[in-house]
Order: sequence, then structure tokens, then C-alpha cells
Amino acid sequence: MAREKRFTIDEKNGVGMLTTACVIIDNETGVNYLFVNAGGGAGGLTPLLDAKGNVIVTR
Repeated sequence: MAREKRFTIDEKNGVGMLTTACVIIDNETGVNYLFVNAGGGAGGLTPLLDAKGNVIVTR
């Protein structure tokens, strides 16, 4: 039986010439993360927050 993938890329956008941003969902916890790749090895990952500062969880 195949194991479900832990992470899913929900949305991917080009932000600039070398910059992309995508929303990654952890399929075990439901937590949404924003990953930004600025090219040349630069990038960052952070949990997405709502207007009240709560972590966004997709279930």
C-alpha cells in the first residue's frame, strides 16, 4: 500500500524574475506554510497566519 505524501504544494506563483512563492500544506497536521525562493540559494519558510495571528490549518 502506497504511503500518502507528507506535504502538498497547494499554490505556486511567480513573484519576480527569479522569485517564486508557494503554499505548502503538511498533510499530517494541516498547517499551511509559505515558502519563498529568491533564486541563487536564498529563500525562506514560515507558517501562514490569519489576521488574528493564528496559524492557518487546512483540514
